[in-house]
Amino acid sequence: MKLLVDQMWPATLADRLRKRGHDVVAVIERKDLTHAADDMVFDTSRREERAVFTENVRDYLPLATDCLGRSEEFFGLILTSDQSYPRGHSRTLGRVVVALDRYLIEHPPTDALRNGIDWLPVVNRPA
Repeated sequence: MKLLVDQMWPATLADRLRKRGHDVVAVIERKDLTHAADDMVFDTSRREERAVFTENVRDYLPLATDCLGRSEEFFGLILTSDQSYPRGHSRTLGRVVVALDRYLIEHPPTDALRNGIDWLPVVNRPA
């Protein structure tokens, strides 16, 4: 599965996952997406056949629902929350790397989450 990491997460997350062999891009690494509206990020993820990793459930869930309502496809949403993975905590990034690494290993095909929405399982140990 290819992944697009939403802008609330640092480029370090994408970099660590790439070092583990995954095809991952962070929004903040891309000039065309930095500060872009969520619908533009979502449309880009669809064109590039990437699932989106975000905690912005409020904005992305309606985008996915609308897409399905138009009988169009997207390549998945992997959701999390600041409660599950608090970004202000020093160990969170390592935990997210471990959790996403496991998730991507368990869902290797590009279309593994096609038209699907999933919550990232919580792991307690850092990378």
